[in-house]
This record gives sequence, C-alpha cells and structure tokens, in this order.
Amino acid sequence: MDQHRTLTDQEVAMPDHASTARRFLELHVPGRPLLLPNPWDQGSARLLARLGFEALATTSSGHAATLGRLDGSVTREEALAHAAGIAEATGLPVSADLEHGFADDPAGVAETVRLAVEAGLAGCSVEDATGRQDDPIYDAGLAAERVRAAAGAAHRGPVHLVLTARAENHLHGRPDLADTIARLQAYQDAGADVLYAPGLRRLEDIRRLVASVDRPVNVLAVPGAPPVAELAAAGVARVSVGGAFAFAALGALADAATELREHGTYGFSGRAAAGRDAARSAFAGWVT
Repeated sequence: MDQHRTLTDQEVAMPDHASTARRFLELHVPGRPLLLPNPWDQGSARLLARLGFEALATTSSGHAATLGRLDGSVTREEALAHAAGIAEATGLPVSADLEHGFADDPAGVAETVRLAVEAGLAGCSVEDATGRQDDPIYDAGLAAERVRAAAGAAHRGPVHLVLTARAENHLHGRPDLADTIARLQAYQDAGADVLYAPGLRRLEDIRRLVASVDRPVNVLAVPGAPPVAELAAAGVARVSVGGAFAFAALGALADAATELREHGTYGFSGRAAAGRDAARSAFAGWVT
C-alpha cells in the first residue's frame, strides 16, 4: 500500500467540518443561551457574522420568501443548496431548517440528513409536522422513528451533525404541553441532540419542558415569549428567531416603498444609509 498517497479534498476538509460541528454542540449551554439568528441569504449571513454571532441557522420561511414563495414550498435540493451557501459565506457553524425532512418515511428522512452532512453543515432540524392540514402532526410512534433514523444518519460518520428534533404541536392548534413534552422525551431517547417546541411562550411551560428532558432546549423568539435573561434563568440553551429577521427586512422594504409611492418622500433614506454602512463593514473583508 502506498504510505504517501495524497489525501482527497474530502479527507482534508473532514477535520474542519467535524470540529465545526463539535463546536456548534459545545455552544449549547443551559443557562447561557446560544443566540442563533436566521439569515436568509449570504449577505445577511455575513452581516450577522460581522455583528458577532457565533453560529447561524437557516429559515425555511425566509428562504422561501427570497424565491417569492410561501413556507413549505422549497424542495430538498433547494434547501440543502441554500444552507450550503450560507455555511460557505462565513465559515460559522450552520444548522439547516429541513422542515419535516422532505419525507414521511424514516428512510427518506435519513437520506435528507445524510445529504446535510455531505453539504458541510454543522446541524439540522427535523420537525414532526406533516405539512398536511387535515393531519398536521405525525403519529407519536412514527415521529420518534423518524428522529431515530435521522440521528443514525447524523451521527454515523466522523462528523457528529447536531440534530434538533422539533415538536410542532403549538404551531398547529394543539397546545397540549404534556404531549409535547412526551414527544420531546421520545425524540431524546431516539438520539436527538437538541429539543425544540416552537410556539411556547409561557415561562412556566418552558421551565417545565427544560426540567423534563436531558438535552439542550431551543426556544423561538416570538411576541409574548420571555426575554433572553428569563430564558437563561430557566435553563434554556438556545434562542432562535426563525423567519423574523427576514420578514423584518421585508417589512422595512414595504414601508419604504409605500412611502415613495404614496407620499413621494424619502424618509427611508436614513435607514438605507445605516444599512449601507453595515453592509460595507460586513462585506469589506470578504473576497469573492
């Protein structure tokens, strides 16, 4: 055997990928939440990195909006390519919002996660929402099997992809905290690294969830949710914003465009100047 063979590009890159994923998991410290913003393109990713965030996550709704679509309409191939682009933009750990894994069956979810590893991501999330209005949440048993398959794919190789398992009850008119906790406990047992129940707002519910599991808990920053300091005191390990930053940017665009069209004035220029300065600062060090 040739003892001096040249390493492939994949072999050379693997230690960096593995260390990035490992660093991402290490950033999840209960009581000292990782603030995980959700960029929607490479420019917003670089701006957030310049502002000092230590990791990033994609947003399915924000990504869909960049394509002129609603959430739930992006394909697996589009989502993975988008997430890989975000990861390449900064070098920070990036977790991909992979919706329901783009498959109903566990094998299909595992394949999606395998592709996420190949895309160079540090983590990904898989939710238990079906995407069907008549039956919005997977059966608990099937949902746990889907997470088990995802964890197998995420943890099989030298890269330990950080798998976030999401219980979507509270986003689909099922505010059953006991069921949500039972599901997340099952996902923990199935191998998930991080647990997430988007839509929880009451501090007592969040405390109960944190006390009921042995994995880092992510909380979504939504109107009515406790501020970060209170979440930290409750033992939360991560706070993300979902599509909020993307839609805040679109809201600013709508306001500026409405002002110009309806009033013919340029009050938006001040905000535009601040944005231009932020972009210049963030992008100056990047070579295309």
